[in-house]
Amino acid sequence: MRIGVLTGGGDCPGLNAVIRAAVRKGTTVYGHEFIGFRDGWRGPLEGDTMPLDVQAVRGILPRGGTILGSSRTNPLKIEDGVERIHTNLANSGVDALIAIGGEDTLGVAKKLFDRGVKVVGVPKTIDNDLGATDYTFGFDTAVNIAMEAIDRLHTTAESHHRALICEVMGRHAGWIALHAGMAAGANVILIPEKPFDIDRVCAYVQSRFKTRYAPIIVVAEGAHPLEGQMALQNGELDAFGHVRLGGIGESLAREIEKRTGSEARTTVLGHIQRGGTPTAFDRVLATRFGLQAIDAVHAGDFGKMVALQRTEIVRVGLDEATRELKTVPVSRYEEAEVFFG
Repeated sequence: MRIGVLTGGGDCPGLNAVIRAAVRKGTTVYGHEFIGFRDGWRGPLEGDTMPLDVQAVRGILPRGGTILGSSRTNPLKIEDGVERIHTNLANSGVDALIAIGGEDTLGVAKKLFDRGVKVVGVPKTIDNDLGATDYTFGFDTAVNIAMEAIDRLHTTAESHHRALICEVMGRHAGWIALHAGMAAGANVILIPEKPFDIDRVCAYVQSRFKTRYAPIIVVAEGAHPLEGQMALQNGELDAFGHVRLGGIGESLAREIEKRTGSEARTTVLGHIQRGGTPTAFDRVLATRFGLQAIDAVHAGDFGKMVALQRTEIVRVGLDEATRELKTVPVSRYEEAEVFFG
């Protein structure tokens, strides 16, 4: 069997570990052949491929990013996109496809499966917001990067008596902000799931200053205030219709300075959270996903996504995996609120 592999959406630490595991087991145990498609769905759309054998995946386990490249290309928004993928897969002699990605990439995989493409999905997102899996690889690395940055912000904030805001990734789900904020002792954590009251945030800031310590605020990029409290930036849309976010940290800093008279500064971690070497947890999880994905392909169990549930890797339908986002429940946020102020 000849198997194609692609990585779509935003890059994250652990992608190379998935590729390595699938190729190593698929080649040495099952005798399958692999081909890599470059830059997400652009690869099968344009027939852009690269060799993917055991030699190609040597030494890539600790590397961040993806040797295949990635993109946010959406074939469903391109005229004859699905038909072009069918044609190029056939021309490349591909019998099945492993699609590694998040909500958008796996959503496309589901639609292609419905139209006859033999596909198995692997969940990938640093936001940890995919349903049907307890964790996604990349999340642990992102949290650790954010935690280390916040640890450093504490000392400079106290030296200059400033309120420091750390903006982290999280469009619709605040898992990174919640975990990194709790781990690093943030004084306020703001997440997309719960619109914040800017007056209450400022009260927390002032309360912290009264203890002669400087406040640290962790805010997810998708967090937003109660309606009418603050003016936010409007961004352009990507190929999947998502607003390009950014700016909540700066908006928050301006409001805090205006309302409290205290100096506030923002650090936006941005793509730093995606970069660099994956943690041990993410390397192991990504490796297990890759091993189980090739098992699913070999068994002909298509239209599925591999997922972590408790400590086991299971297979779930792509429709279940993409049905709804996994967001922070109220009870988890209430645990963090104990330490606000």
